Amino acid sequence: METLGSREVYANPWMTVREDPIRRADGTTGIYGVVDKPDYALVIPLDGERLRLVEQYRYPLGMRRWEFPQGTAPEGADPTPRALAERELREETGLRAGKLVELGLLDVAPGMSSQRGRVFLATDLIEGFHEREHEEQDMRSAWFPRAEFEAMVARGEITDAQSIAAYTLLLLHEHAQP
Repeated sequence: METLGSREVYANPWMTVREDPIRRADGTTGIYGVVDKPDYALVIPLDGERLRLVEQYRYPLGMRRWEFPQGTAPEGADPTPRALAERELREETGLRAGKLVELGLLDVAPGMSSQRGRVFLATDLIEGFHEREHEEQDMRSAWFPRAEFEAMVARGEITDAQSIAAYTLLLLHEHAQP
């Protein structure tokens, strides 16, 4: 596939939308609409058999949702994935990780978005005070037993695709350990 051009259709501080005319291998043309967002970090805080989740209002869905701490750097900053993970964990939960292990990479919606995320496992946790951004002022944070997390996924109470996929990466990581 050949990209013939690119036109920004919309932009705000968090994302841009562009249209790219393309030529397929058979010579026909088409167009791709792409949402460009900064890469993010997602952190799974694990303390024994407990997982720390955050709950916040997700405007596009019109409801509050539980998920793992995750986010992008503010104002176009470009920290390392590890530094971003440490920041998101501290910002949303107040936790600091004594140990942070990268578990893998997730593509959010590769059919329409360029955004990718790195997943980290945080252990040896130290409690502290959160440092939430203005948009996160109504966020809550709580510990859940792993069995309850899994039950919440099964009941459709946790539907964040990144959190569910990250938990799968955690299970694969644990199965690979001797």
